[in-house]
Amino acid sequence: MYLPTNEDSFHFSVPFGAMRPRRLRLNENIRSLVQENFLKKSDLICPLFISELSEKIESIPKLPGIYRIPYSFLEKECQEIMELGLRNIMIFPVVSKEKKDLLGKESQNKNGLMQKSIRLIKEKFPKLTIFADVALDPFTLHGHDGILGENDFVLNDETVQALCEQSLSYAQAGCDFICPSDMMDGRVGCIRKTLDANGFIHTGILAYSAKFASSFYGPFREAVQSGARNLDKKNYQLNFANTSEALREVQLDIEEGADLIMVKPGLPYLDIVSKIKQISPVPIVIYHVSAEYSMLKIAAEHNIVDEKSAVYETLISMKRAGASAIVTYYAKWACQNLL
Repeated sequence: MYLPTNEDSFHFSVPFGAMRPRRLRLNENIRSLVQENFLKKSDLICPLFISELSEKIESIPKLPGIYRIPYSFLEKECQEIMELGLRNIMIFPVVSKEKKDLLGKESQNKNGLMQKSIRLIKEKFPKLTIFADVALDPFTLHGHDGILGENDFVLNDETVQALCEQSLSYAQAGCDFICPSDMMDGRVGCIRKTLDANGFIHTGILAYSAKFASSFYGPFREAVQSGARNLDKKNYQLNFANTSEALREVQLDIEEGADLIMVKPGLPYLDIVSKIKQISPVPIVIYHVSAEYSMLKIAAEHNIVDEKSAVYETLISMKRAGASAIVTYYAKWACQNLL
């Protein structure tokens, strides 16, 4: 095949009348005009670690810029979140070891850290939407998401019963969404029945429907002091090699009454999000998890990436894949630097 050199008078040209897609990329105005996906403050859910370990705000070394917030500072933190224009928070408890046991009973304490935090937030900031994480791992000595049987196998039905009681106590405190993150079979349907039977028909369920057994949870587990850093949770969390299994879990949760479904982690599973988008009648949430956040932070600190552009690209990629909302540790930072 002949290719002209620089010395040839001949030159390549696009055929007359051919489409030139670059016309739509010529300048910022045109690019904005035809942009397909956008990031808004209302897309973001801000994770919040509420702690009773200390009366001081504690930094989390593996999560730069993220802190454990004592209950006494919770009102101030929520005020800052509101002033940034955020309206969605997902709360996680960091409880003292003395309150942990093998059954996670503290999770059902009507005067527990989560329950009193929900009541405070709803009283002081009624416009904040509260997503309350529901699982036993912050409350168990072993760090698993459920009740253990023989050979340390997590018992499904016994765990679901505990999750229903935990969910009811959170609903009674006033949370907007129950967020079961345990991956037990049938828990969404049982929680929905429990809520409805007790009059909480307007309390939503955000189901962690496609939560994979991932290597990207380490900093989170350290943040909540669950003791689960090196635990193997593969007998209840999804195999990261499987697609059909994830789609089946999503379908089951929707049939059982999930109002929103979640894919967790985020970036390594955008293909899963895209496939779910094609079949799901309910909105999809992505959890941009702790190690994904930490890697971006560390890369930015070492000048490997420009933080603003890299974070924006990352979050837009999740919207492009099909997410309606994103749980991200970058929520506050994004409001300050991007939006």
